Amino acid sequence: MCTTKEYMPDTDHPTLRALLHRRDLDLTLVSDEQALPSGALDRELRWVHSSDLADPTPFLSEDLALLTTGTQFDVDTEIDVYVRRLSDRGVLGLGFGTEVHRSGIPDELLAACDAHAMPLFEVPYRTPFIAVARAHSEAIAAQAYARRSWALDTQRALALAALRPHGLDATISELGRRLDAWTGMYDAAGALRFAHPRDGLDLETLALLGERVMEVLTRGLEAGQALTIGTQTFMLFTVGRGGHLRGVIALALDALDPEARTVVTSVIAMAGLALEQSEQLARSRRRLHTQLLGSLRDDDPSLARRVLGSIPAAPVVVAVAADAPAGPLVDWWERRRSEHGTASFVAETDDGVVICVSAGDEALFDEVAARFGIRIGISAPEPYDAFSRAHAQALTALRQQGNSAAVRYADSVGSSILSALATDEARVVAESRLAPLRAHDQRHTGDLEKSLRTWLEHDAKAESAAAALGVHRHTLRSRIAQAGGLLGMDLASFPARAEVWTLLQTARD
Repeated sequence: MCTTKEYMPDTDHPTLRALLHRRDLDLTLVSDEQALPSGALDRELRWVHSSDLADPTPFLSEDLALLTTGTQFDVDTEIDVYVRRLSDRGVLGLGFGTEVHRSGIPDELLAACDAHAMPLFEVPYRTPFIAVARAHSEAIAAQAYARRSWALDTQRALALAALRPHGLDATISELGRRLDAWTGMYDAAGALRFAHPRDGLDLETLALLGERVMEVLTRGLEAGQALTIGTQTFMLFTVGRGGHLRGVIALALDALDPEARTVVTSVIAMAGLALEQSEQLARSRRRLHTQLLGSLRDDDPSLARRVLGSIPAAPVVVAVAADAPAGPLVDWWERRRSEHGTASFVAETDDGVVICVSAGDEALFDEVAARFGIRIGISAPEPYDAFSRAHAQALTALRQQGNSAAVRYADSVGSSILSALATDEARVVAESRLAPLRAHDQRHTGDLEKSLRTWLEHDAKAESAAAALGVHRHTLRSRIAQAGGLLGMDLASFPARAEVWTLLQTARD
């Protein structure tokens, strides 16, 4: 498993330990290193400063080493208070110049430094303070040069990687090698396209990271984000802008220095360009498919077969996905159908994304509906010479009311012509025609509509219908006659009864 770390180029850092290791300075650590906090000598020093003031802290910044000869201790300066102030200010180490004003290091100073976990080191008489400060500034300059050299070398390596086949994959892999960290590229649908190393994360961490990436893409965030999963910290960088994010680059790192951040920024730019070019090709391919869909809807597959070389084997099932993000949906679909070995035809229309597969391969429709939280209308299997009928079935299923994400034509309207005719306009007409009957029932708390429905359900037979209602057959006949009068229809004829039944089935209860 790849371990999380803070990336820095491979060079000596300007730390107190590095300063102590300089043989030309001959500095000596007086404190017991085992008694100091872990890493106390390895924190990066910003600067080395010298002062004999009783309280130099107003003139100091944090993360520096202070050099002194101890003249301030001749007056009423409490050494313990002095060291505590330095510690509180963030001073990382105290260097005492011996044989300048004092012989050796005062015991009180050593005790105070031990008490406040302040690294104390001796600066011998032959080593001027300016030499210590200059040595440290040279270390800072050397590291800055090493970082810039690393950045230039890395930029060249990334540029060469981008020229290889599958350039984006090669660039992300090169970035991971240069940073010595797990690096992943997610597409606009939140799927991991490639990573380096490929098995660098366990499946649980990979799944949780994928969820966070999807959250970033859904919210349309642009800035880099840091997040922690278990014991690992990741940095996320979005590719693209605003509502058109094209992906996310994830790094298993705590932080980046300025040079490394510049490298990552260049990779983000290259990834954006590569994905833009890929998206342009995909859009061109989708436009071609949209034109080919026209010939399929004419029930003629010959043009699509000649242009594409092959199309899904008949009989085929057609699906229409409305209100879907076309680019991410198509990208996700192409990847999943390739994994399953499913042949398909995809095109975009004003009605939505149209997907055609061979009968028996439509299981992926449920998965894509759940993945993107959309509704998909799915046709019954049809031959290519009835493709237009399959397309119409998919649209009909899509427009049915209900909560199901994947709506199949056979389940929604395939068994009833009345349900297919139950449009909003038809419901308005039916409710208007039934209004006198329903108004009468409301005024008189009657059961004319229920009685009429039960009577029709029993094939207009008074005996069985009256038994079902628990009333006498003469009472039922009286109600049917009254209902016919309110509706202005002679219910003795079959056409009238058929029309009333249609009205009752179409109107809302």
